[in-house]
Amino acid sequence: MKLEPVRPRDKVALGARDALPPRSIDADDSTLERKVDKLRARLESLQEALYAESRQTLLVVLQARDAGGKDGTIRRVFSSINPQGCVVHSFKAPTPEELAHDFLWRAHAAVPAHGMIGIFNRSHYEDLLVVRVHELVSSDVWKKRYEQINDFERMLTQNRVTVVKFFLHVSREEQRARLLERLTDPAKNWKFEADDLKERALWSEYTRAYRDVLRKCSTKWAPWYVVPADRKHARDYLVLDTIVSTLARMHPRFPKADPKVLKLEKELREP
Repeated sequence: MKLEPVRPRDKVALGARDALPPRSIDADDSTLERKVDKLRARLESLQEALYAESRQTLLVVLQARDAGGKDGTIRRVFSSINPQGCVVHSFKAPTPEELAHDFLWRAHAAVPAHGMIGIFNRSHYEDLLVVRVHELVSSDVWKKRYEQINDFERMLTQNRVTVVKFFLHVSREEQRARLLERLTDPAKNWKFEADDLKERALWSEYTRAYRDVLRKCSTKWAPWYVVPADRKHARDYLVLDTIVSTLARMHPRFPKADPKVLKLEKELREP
């Protein structure tokens, strides 16, 4: 199975069954891990060329509900790459300074330079999803943001930033299990916040909001992919496979050395 981008007319199924991968992927974890290792090696070589070339950027957007697996995906998918060629930006509640600007200001400022892989842990879509569900702004305001986001992402791609977006879809029951694990595990309970339960109570409202985002903001230049994320190994494989395919299409190339520099080899070889 390979992920397919969401199309504008897709129904976008976000039920409990849709959070489970096909049995063909989840049947043998050891086989899947070998495939993941090969993809990690390929990602490492592609990222090295991207960094050396320094002419284009890959921006990976990760969205999910609470406990959806964004942190784990980042750790496992990008574990093989050189950290100096990667930057992760987490989007939390806007600061007073950020609220004093347009809603895309903080996102644009976080887009990395050419040669980098940038990862958005949550993203500018929070300023559409959260404000809609919690009615922080009027519908006249947030409804305009679909088109504004599409224009923003188009502008990025026209400036050699390739955008790929993943919604890590977990079921309500899997989220419950992960939240309980956070509460009972001393190494994880620092992540739990009381507001997590308030957000969970708005499950249906967020489902409707995500469906609209996925349909209206999945474009040819910045596609959305829905990742069945209840099984972590399958989730990581599907995200990694899509990222490697995207980077391969970008064709990063190592720059040619200056002929004057190559002539220095003779000097180095002389005793």
